[in-house]
Amino acid sequence: MRITAIRSARAARALAAVLTVMMAVSANIPSANAQGQQDFSQVQIKPTKISDNFYTLEGQGGMIGALVGADGVLLVDTQFAPLTDKIVAAVRQISSAPIRFVINTHVHGDHTGGNENLAKLGATIFSRDELRWRLAHPNPTAAGAPGTPAPAGALPKITYDGPVTFHLNGEEVQAIPIQRAHTDGDTLVRFIHNDVLMTGDYFRSVGYPNIDRNNGGSLEGMLEGLGVAIGMAGPNSKIIPGHGPTVDRTGVTFHRDMLLAVRDRVAQLIQQGRSEQEIVAARLTAAYDARVQPPNQQNADRFVAQVYAELKAAK
Repeated sequence: MRITAIRSARAARALAAVLTVMMAVSANIPSANAQGQQDFSQVQIKPTKISDNFYTLEGQGGMIGALVGADGVLLVDTQFAPLTDKIVAAVRQISSAPIRFVINTHVHGDHTGGNENLAKLGATIFSRDELRWRLAHPNPTAAGAPGTPAPAGALPKITYDGPVTFHLNGEEVQAIPIQRAHTDGDTLVRFIHNDVLMTGDYFRSVGYPNIDRNNGGSLEGMLEGLGVAIGMAGPNSKIIPGHGPTVDRTGVTFHRDMLLAVRDRVAQLIQQGRSEQEIVAARLTAAYDARVQPPNQQNADRFVAQVYAELKAAK
């Protein structure tokens, strides 16, 4: 592949500035202020029946899973705080039972923003130890802005560092820690009898991967987590990503193989002495753009820059 040279120092500085901005906005960690600035008034929460007692709730932010039945409702993730009333109303369309449990898949605000509201309604929130710590002690953003600690009521009340199993509504729900993938507090949630896996954002079926190194994520952890999901999935398993449509095992395998190919190509170019700007400009994801929807060059460039940062730091 011919590498496009960055011949102008001015162009190189401009590209570096663009990448810095991209890294700042792409961490996908909406702050309390950012949530307040968004208009959620037109957002609708759409329930989709996946099986007899399992649904997804799609609105704005991360995908929610809902296991329903006489034992109560278990939710996976909570989206943004201003959407809680709409989320509860959507749950009431499919179940009159109380919302008893919430499992957070990772720390980002579009997955944990409604924690405090649901806790006030009586839900007990579960997460990895690392996720609770990061909610309470957020790092500065990639742009250097200070993080805003979550209120005490939003913090998970029960944390774990190994697998946890919930037994309710005739289902076995496994909360399985995934080490340092999208973040350092990821959880894969497996609904055994429904044959459903929920990955949170360490797998997204839209766009390129986002390795949030600012919150402890890592390339190798992402690959390991994808491997865990592939290994657990059967031919009929439904894999529900943090964002995007439900897929089967082949969808996750494609995602994993694409990540491997980009990693290996970035490693080759680093070995050749190429700079971050040159490697991003090489458009290493071009062969995948037609399948990774929606096509977004900024999203692709961010991904390549994240892979470069991790591989370079390891040298």
